[in-house]
Amino acid sequence: MSCQHLDEAPADVEPLSTEGCMPCLAAGERDWVHLRLCLECGLVACCDSSPRRHATAHFGEERHPVMRSFEPGETWRWCFLDEQLA
Repeated sequence: MSCQHLDEAPADVEPLSTEGCMPCLAAGERDWVHLRLCLECGLVACCDSSPRRHATAHFGEERHPVMRSFEPGETWRWCFLDEQLA
């Protein structure tokens, strides 16, 4: 099954931050596990293994469907709407 959102998402966007999870940093927290990059707006947010799960929260609030790993050496992308990995 093909995912339209993954097919149409840009390969990369300019991150709004390179310091870490933006919502965590705003709250004075630094205990994220892995980082994700929203391929629609450039938000950097923490993964579901992190205490606050900001990447999933961002999808729930903004409905931006595709995030990619923001970890060094990783290029995979995830579509929240279709629950598909590319």
